[in-house]
Amino acid sequence: MAYVAGVDIGNNSTEVALGKVGESGEVTFLSSSLVRTSGIKGTLKNAFSVIDALDLALKKASLSRKELSSVLLNEATPVIGDVAMETITETVITESAMIGHNPSTPGGLGLGIGKTINIESLPGAATTDSFIVIVAGSVDFEKAALLINQAWERNLTISGAIVQKDDGVLIHNRLNRPIPIIDEVRYIDKIPLGMEAVVEVAEQGKSIDKLSNPYDIATLFKLTPEETRHVVPISRALMGTRSAVVIKTPRGDIQERRIAAGKVTLIGETSKAVVPVEEGAEVLMENVVKVAPLVEIQAEPGTNVGGMFENVRKVMAELTDQPVSDITVRDIIAVDTLVPRKVTGGLAGEFAMGNAVGLAAMVETQLLPMKRLARKLVEEMRVPVEVGGVEADMAIMGALTTPGTDKPLAILDLGGGSTDASIIDSKGEVNRVHLAGAGDMVTLLIDRELDIHDIDLAEKIKRNPLAKVETLFHARHEDGSVQFFSEHIDPRLFGRVVVVTDEGMIPVEPQEHLPKIMEVRRKAKEKVFVQNALRALRVVAPNGNIRLIDFVALVGGSALDFEIPKMLSDALVEYGVVVGRANVRGLEGPRNAVATGLLLANQHR
Repeated sequence: MAYVAGVDIGNNSTEVALGKVGESGEVTFLSSSLVRTSGIKGTLKNAFSVIDALDLALKKASLSRKELSSVLLNEATPVIGDVAMETITETVITESAMIGHNPSTPGGLGLGIGKTINIESLPGAATTDSFIVIVAGSVDFEKAALLINQAWERNLTISGAIVQKDDGVLIHNRLNRPIPIIDEVRYIDKIPLGMEAVVEVAEQGKSIDKLSNPYDIATLFKLTPEETRHVVPISRALMGTRSAVVIKTPRGDIQERRIAAGKVTLIGETSKAVVPVEEGAEVLMENVVKVAPLVEIQAEPGTNVGGMFENVRKVMAELTDQPVSDITVRDIIAVDTLVPRKVTGGLAGEFAMGNAVGLAAMVETQLLPMKRLARKLVEEMRVPVEVGGVEADMAIMGALTTPGTDKPLAILDLGGGSTDASIIDSKGEVNRVHLAGAGDMVTLLIDRELDIHDIDLAEKIKRNPLAKVETLFHARHEDGSVQFFSEHIDPRLFGRVVVVTDEGMIPVEPQEHLPKIMEVRRKAKEKVFVQNALRALRVVAPNGNIRLIDFVALVGGSALDFEIPKMLSDALVEYGVVVGRANVRGLEGPRNAVATGLLLANQHR
């Protein structure tokens, strides 16, 4: 009799299955555990989470480390995801260009056209011009309103105002007649005086009309066709906003810089393809299928995608203590997405949505790093540690412990960094594939497209449903249902979109409309999980025909997602495939499949 632990090191979590192996090889499972993975999958930093997970499983079974006979590790292949941009034209503001802004609390309504003037210079201004007054932070709202009202008494034409502080409504409420007012202009000192400007404020619930259209901007400022082309980033940045200001600065010389996306070279066993990233994800993935099976993927040096690949290879070389030349990119997944790009030189951090191609690359290292990790664990725990079987094979063995399953069976292991698919036929023969891209890439797409800059929040948005707090005592969930509360909700959440987690409601920052967040989340999952699942099943299915697969079991942490099982079921319904979450050992749900498989494989040695 021996106590053996199977350890599955994933990108996000490390799982342990602890069992007792009898003299005849039969396995009796005693406990399991799950902890967050420390470091990148397949590196020495994993030792911390492996030890924590083992200690937790041993504690549950009332055992100590010295009672362990051996520890079996999965063959972990590190996967790093990054984003390479499509070719982007960035408008760079020097001393002359178009600039725009969108504060949250503008004052007044309508369109105002005039020359910029410091509000304190109004007493000496000529009466023949129309003015847009500039109100610096040193001028309080009462003084600003007084100076504008006095200017009107002198028959000056004041068409709008640009205010540094959050005083737009306060000034508007004290004026004798309404004008559009833009406030919260942080870099008001950058605004040149005496220049043509247009201020636009729409009604609440509506968006601006003129300054979000490049042709209207051209009409207002009498621009040439070439100048009109250069204001497109500004008009795009202002689409859907309630207020804006655009200023034509002195000379109109706009610098332009093109950042090349680069080309990807796909090297297969019998063919090769070179694909420009700017052609989009669909073209890239079509070529991935054409040249499969892939041997290596290379990227054009000195480009966006080249920098991404080089960074991935460099990071893995440092983590695994191998030469960069030994690090090979073996698979890639690409998806089209939109990413906010800052409009350089804007007055308050304006951005425009730009096309991008999201890429996740799978880096294959030698088995050496896992052996190094095994040696590290032996030093720390004084327990025999060895690298067990291939991850996909172990997952299918674990999935077969699901009640109601039998051979032939296909599994989809939806992890954090990779998607694994395996199929085992009635004879016990296994066909497998290991592909780049899974949960981490979905999180990355959500984070980039919503411009959150908070991976933890993006992960919560991925995993949990949303709601809108409509009053202090009720919230409307994304499915339309309303939940009432006996105690008031935190006032700071009033009117906000929140993520509904087990720990409570978490506000989404920056603020976005609930339908937009839902759309971004769902599209990210469809682009990554559904696309990769179909790609993987076509590889392992007999003759590449998914219709020849009867049963598919979902394993891995992403199988617990509240949307993914239905998405995959909808995608596979036309093939007549039965899809559902695995229930490993009738106890663990879709978790613990690989760790369980490691123990079961050990009994046959």
